[in-house]
Amino acid sequence: MRFTEGYWLRSQRMQEHYAAQVWETEHLEDGMRLLVPLRKVPTKGDTVNVPCLTVTFRAVAPDTVSVKIVHFEGYNTHKPAFSILEDPQRVEIAETEDTIVMETGSLCVRVDKKDFGYSFEKDGTVITRCGFRNLGYMEWDRQPSTMLPGDHYLDETRMKPYIVNELSLEAGECIYGFGERFTSFVKNGQSVQTWNEDGGTASSIAYKCIPFYMTSRGYGVLVNHSGNVEFEAASEKVGYTGFSVQDEAMEYLFFYGPSLKKVLSRYTELTGRPALPPAWSFGLWLSTSFTTSYDEKTTSSFIQGMKDREIPLSVFHYDCYWMREFRLCDFDWDQRLFPDPEGMIRRNHEKGVKVCVWMNPYIAQNTALFHEAMENGYLLMRADGKGVWQTDNWEYGMGIVDFTNPDAYRWFQEKLRALCRMGIDCFKTDFGERIPVNVRYHNGADPVAMHNYYTLIYNRCVFEVLEEEKGKGNAVLFARSATVGSQQFPVHWGGDCMATYPSMAETLRGGLSLAMSGFAFWSHDISGFESTATPDLYKRWAAFGLLSSHSRLHGAGSYRVPWAFDEESCEVVKYFTGLKCALMPYLYQLAVNAHNTGIPLMRPMILEFMDDPAVRWLDMQYMLGGSLLTAPVFSEDGTVDYYLPQGIWTDFFTGETKQGGKWYNGRYDYLHLPLYVRENTLLPVGSCRTRPDYAYEQDLEIRWYQPAEEGRAQVEIVNQDGQRAALVHARKDRNRIFVSVEGSLPGLSFRVPGQEQLQIKIEQC
Repeated sequence: MRFTEGYWLRSQRMQEHYAAQVWETEHLEDGMRLLVPLRKVPTKGDTVNVPCLTVTFRAVAPDTVSVKIVHFEGYNTHKPAFSILEDPQRVEIAETEDTIVMETGSLCVRVDKKDFGYSFEKDGTVITRCGFRNLGYMEWDRQPSTMLPGDHYLDETRMKPYIVNELSLEAGECIYGFGERFTSFVKNGQSVQTWNEDGGTASSIAYKCIPFYMTSRGYGVLVNHSGNVEFEAASEKVGYTGFSVQDEAMEYLFFYGPSLKKVLSRYTELTGRPALPPAWSFGLWLSTSFTTSYDEKTTSSFIQGMKDREIPLSVFHYDCYWMREFRLCDFDWDQRLFPDPEGMIRRNHEKGVKVCVWMNPYIAQNTALFHEAMENGYLLMRADGKGVWQTDNWEYGMGIVDFTNPDAYRWFQEKLRALCRMGIDCFKTDFGERIPVNVRYHNGADPVAMHNYYTLIYNRCVFEVLEEEKGKGNAVLFARSATVGSQQFPVHWGGDCMATYPSMAETLRGGLSLAMSGFAFWSHDISGFESTATPDLYKRWAAFGLLSSHSRLHGAGSYRVPWAFDEESCEVVKYFTGLKCALMPYLYQLAVNAHNTGIPLMRPMILEFMDDPAVRWLDMQYMLGGSLLTAPVFSEDGTVDYYLPQGIWTDFFTGETKQGGKWYNGRYDYLHLPLYVRENTLLPVGSCRTRPDYAYEQDLEIRWYQPAEEGRAQVEIVNQDGQRAALVHARKDRNRIFVSVEGSLPGLSFRVPGQEQLQIKIEQC
């Protein structure tokens, strides 16, 4: 929200009140509470008719401080609250006439009492500060009230209240995050609203809006507010990041790293770590596509076609029209097209293929399910009291399930449970963004604040069913919408992109921004959703998609099987699917690490190389874990510009080495792209190229890339259940390599690419 018109002028729609001084302090065990008048108060006699804020600083976790700013404490809009798993810390507070200093861990909060302001500091160095006119209470569009008899007698409600806070930025400091944003990866200069909406991937509108950002100075900020949070990221004031909420109170959490990985770890520790997806979900998913005509014969031919071409297929997805037209979502198979769904699912399983079906929480009027839900009060109601809220926007007369009603929540789960017992392995939880605000919820929650929050309880509802029916560790979604905490229910995909190279690039930007917002697992529609890709684009996007966390062939209007493009597309999809399967010992260990720490698989370069200023703006290449760097091809001529950070990098395909700290350019055929291995990497490569879920610990090859003289390295090997199978240590001593294995790795082989003359000794501990 912009409250100014240029730097000097305030908007005439605004009556501003800025924090002026600290009048009173209260020391708490885990923080401090300050009474902050919104104008200077010279004497006790000047304290009447003075609005104040209560500002509370609390150490809610190691190196994490909550800042809560309150105007009217009695203001209650029944907003849903994100679950924050606090671990309060004791603090030390020192107060003088002019300042208050609160220390917690390595973080210090310093408050100026005379001219209100505060700073977050580390070892005497300011990380960021809130100073002159950076904290305020704004009355927007205030209408006059009266002290005379009348409709507006002492009416304090005739305006929109806002709390605004701004934190300073240093020269060259870059801002990242805010969810899956398809605009520039570095958010400086952008105005960002965290309001989920179905807007595709080609605009500032986003499906997954997260009121959390990080900066290149090693800190992060979460505005703990489930409604719309408006950010001015070096936009309204270019030296500050501002954030505001329409409310009488605001809380934000400040996370200090100093590494961005540590910030993400702290953030996900408080808001929820991701569940570990099953190993089979990392394989190739194939969809029926949307708005296409298909039946069991069609889908069976796709599965058989993949088998005939020896393309490993892990999951087959049935999109919208597994149900009848005008009857979404009643969860009944269209018997005209699928007369024996149980048998079909069983036959797919016999071919080694898992089954996913599309769904959403919108129920068309033309279904028995709608009438059952309406009669039992399971749908969102109109705010004017005139019955169920309905729309024709998507499905005729549809209503929306009210997940705040415990009975509706369980009822919806029972419908999904029946599908699970039929043999369905997972669900694509589509939509969840088009949630109206002119409605009434069963629990009385504020409908505006519920707009984003809805997706959290929707996807949790579905995920719980899968965990109960399939077992923990075997549950996975394919979700589109998200908010704070949704990272607990993977996987999320990037929504409706176009079949163009620019859209492929904006898709990657969205994924990298989502990774900087606490989401570890992410996918996208290979070759684009809207329109149909050229064979050239299809092959380039397939390589990118199969070097992503999760990989799905999906689109609208045409089938996305590779032979529909050309036979070379079949070879490309087969090759990169096989490569991903072979990399699963590495990838699944990253998944386990993400489950435990919140660090994503696909990592923006800044996340891995914070100290390299050259990587701050890079958004057309990324790290896959800490050891593999890849740069997708975004051009028809196959050329790529890419940057290698300091060190020696080895081309995964050719074994050629390159010195880092430089830019490179190359031209690539369809079976290659820049894929480089970081020096001193122990890379486990599996023995299987035909499926993602196998015994990673058997017949494993470990490659040690560019070990330093007298260097050391280690790598953990997990099995397909995510449990540690072994820990491998390697040590180089001149021309000899000593390898020790804690655990069992039958059939282990070990080599040093480019240095095959080295003597290798392996010891099983």
